[in-house]
Amino acid sequence: MPAKIFSATTIGLECEIIEVEADLLSGKSQFFIVGLGDTAVQESRERVRSAVRNSGFSFHTQRITVNLAPADLPKSGPSFDFPIAAGILLASKQIMFPESEKSILIGELALDGKMRPVAGILPIVMQAKQRGFTNFFVSTENSREAAIIDGIKVFPVAKLLEFTKHCDGSSPIAPLPKIEIKELAEKENYGIDLAHVQGQEHAKRALTVAAAGSHNLLFSGPPGSGKTMLAKAFRTILPRMSVTEILEVSKIYSVAGLLPARSPIVNTRPFRAVHHTASGVSIVGGGRKIGPGEISLAHKGVLFLDEIAEFPTQVLEVLRQPLEDGKIAISRASGTINFPARFTLIAAMNPCPCGFSTDPEQACKCSPREIEWYQKKLSGPLLDRIDLHIEVPRVKFEKLDMPSEGNESSKSIRSRVQAARDLQTERFKGLKIHANSEMSSEETKKFCELDQKTKDLLRQAVSHFQLSARAYYRILKLARTIADLAEVEKIQTNHVAEALQYRPKII
Repeated sequence: MPAKIFSATTIGLECEIIEVEADLLSGKSQFFIVGLGDTAVQESRERVRSAVRNSGFSFHTQRITVNLAPADLPKSGPSFDFPIAAGILLASKQIMFPESEKSILIGELALDGKMRPVAGILPIVMQAKQRGFTNFFVSTENSREAAIIDGIKVFPVAKLLEFTKHCDGSSPIAPLPKIEIKELAEKENYGIDLAHVQGQEHAKRALTVAAAGSHNLLFSGPPGSGKTMLAKAFRTILPRMSVTEILEVSKIYSVAGLLPARSPIVNTRPFRAVHHTASGVSIVGGGRKIGPGEISLAHKGVLFLDEIAEFPTQVLEVLRQPLEDGKIAISRASGTINFPARFTLIAAMNPCPCGFSTDPEQACKCSPREIEWYQKKLSGPLLDRIDLHIEVPRVKFEKLDMPSEGNESSKSIRSRVQAARDLQTERFKGLKIHANSEMSSEETKKFCELDQKTKDLLRQAVSHFQLSARAYYRILKLARTIADLAEVEKIQTNHVAEALQYRPKII
């Protein structure tokens, strides 16, 4: 009679339960794995054979057939080694496993039977729990990642032999205690502080607004004016992550195999700095087994594009959908997979190829045609999705020579940003949004009411600058954030006026 073991795999961020069926038949000694497994799955035959024998068990000379169901779902990776080995041992009656109906087994096996970690444990555990599974047997390295989920038992397995001794009761594996996310908080040390940035008060104010409402921002200025330093300091003023956000981001990093070595979760907002030579697939996501790209790895954090005008136009244009919708749909012949991509875009660029067209002290070497061509690499629709456009001028010597002790620290700015974000959390309670930039047009109308004087100002601006409907709503969201920083419930004229000054001169 075939033996059945339950395992799981990930399709994007979704969990798919896999039934691993093992059957021993009389006949010539052969070992087959069926069920649309890739090369890594097929190679598990040799890993399983060696692991079983080196753990002290016999590997039957009968015909062995392992079926991974559902058979029409492609499977990839080495995570089925452990359940395949357990299924064969169960089918050959070398072990008993009464907990099999409520248990998930996942892990790669070394040739000596040791367990190795695999990617995607967190989303698997979260969704398998919802489907009634309560016991999870995973490698010791993966166990802490699984143990942050409440209401389950996580059994850390160091080697196949440990699992067999657990099954026969001779040496039960103790389940890992529940790990509280709050206990995993680490001291944040970024090595940079906004207090270290001399001058650029206008840019610092823009960063504060961007952090408070999760708004996109573009710096433009000559080389050496501090654009990159400002962008890197931005992460030091971001608000803390909620438990929900921590789990959302950690799921993405779990699937990508990028969880920190010392922690089973990502508890600080991601900061992804992408080089302009990056391909569209690396930014959007994809690959042979579709995985998350940089925009999804920046979810609930920051995507930093330095020298954004040097990126290929087709790469920049793929940002338009996620900037608007907060997600990316990757379509292939086999289907469509959605990844979250709700990030804050921070970009920096020179105003022209040589960088000095706006510098009063350095002569520009570019022709008007070259400047126009360079600036047009950023399309109007893309610029329209950026809320704050900031000119970053050269810093004068007098500013550079001043002591930095009087500058406001990142810690002080972050406290104001956190207070503004707390107001938004309370305002959006019960909704699926966390920051002002995430509001829909209807929600913007509801939460961004204006008095008649302020409406008149905005009407004049829309007419004079010929602003699009998207720009109109983004100005309202930006004004809402500025009001939150001032701890004012009603949006006032000066809040809209400040929001308007962050729009580009030409869209």
